[in-house]
Amino acid sequence: MAAKKTTKKVAAKKPVAPKAPAKKATAKTTAKKTVKKVAAKKTAVKKTVAKKEIVSQDRFYTMVSEAAYFSSQNDGNRKSAAEYWVEAEAAVRAKFDVA
Repeated sequence: MAAKKTTKKVAAKKPVAPKAPAKKATAKTTAKKTVKKVAAKKTAVKKTVAKKEIVSQDRFYTMVSEAAYFSSQNDGNRKSAAEYWVEAEAAVRAKFDVA
């Protein structure tokens, strides 16, 4: 028997173009990029000042006393009454103005 001759086709190799070296990010360029991003975000955010509702002195006193009572109950009366009162007064003043 005669053996068949097989030939393999070899693809011609294409010349590879040399690649440009990748630029490494330095600390300075990275810092500049983050500063620019932060600066852009700050200008985009606009603060809206909410107007506080004006309440009478009686209503303010009632709101502070209720807030102090409930915070002391939730905390288990671990502080003095004056401490709860001061905290409650600060919280109510942050939301309301007294007439």
